[in-house]
Amino acid sequence: MTDDPAPEDMMAAEYALGVLEGEELLAARGREARDPEFAAEVALWQDRLAPLLDEVDAATPREEVWERISAALADAGESGEVVSLASRLRRWKMAAGVATAAAVAAVTLLVASPTQTPSPAPATPEAPLAASIPIANTQLRLAVTYLPDRQELLVSASGLTADGVHDHELWLIPQSENTPLLSLGVVAPGEERRYPLAPEVAAEMADGSDLVLTREPLGGKPRDADAGPVVAEGRLQKI
Repeated sequence: MTDDPAPEDMMAAEYALGVLEGEELLAARGREARDPEFAAEVALWQDRLAPLLDEVDAATPREEVWERISAALADAGESGEVVSLASRLRRWKMAAGVATAAAVAAVTLLVASPTQTPSPAPATPEAPLAASIPIANTQLRLAVTYLPDRQELLVSASGLTADGVHDHELWLIPQSENTPLLSLGVVAPGEERRYPLAPEVAAEMADGSDLVLTREPLGGKPRDADAGPVVAEGRLQKI
């Protein structure tokens, strides 16, 4: 293959490989929920990549390899060649997933110096949690991603529309049976939003935690009332 994939194809490929983070991940999840063509493209990339991953022995390049690449590019300045290399750094990371040993060898030869002292590897960040919540009997889905390192919740409700009468509130069901439902916020129809979580709420976010979406009056559940009827539910899983 001599030509680079189109930008939309690259987003689908990166999403299929699980290399997107933060707002890019939120955008891809929201687009998958509302754009059948993009969802089909993601599925196509998953089908393409699955056989390749099966043929490669499990191996993970050391984080210091990517740090040394980034440092070498920064020291080299903003030449056209360096900008091109920098833009392809994430694609090299993708290639490592399907051909780890070859990618590490090739990239290391480009930038490694025998006199360089590797920096200590940073602590491994916690894996994000995600849930795709189906809405009633429609094809719409509420895409939820929790970023543990930031204690932030990313919610994409791009396909939903407001009815002017109700709001929908997202809740976490805690692991402990004696702990009441924890509100994660009122969903904004048609938008993608970031919700900072209080420490006590973030502490309850875990792989396998259940989420429910309730129908409430405008503004969310009143202080002294019970939560409204559950209209959708899903489960957080590591990604």
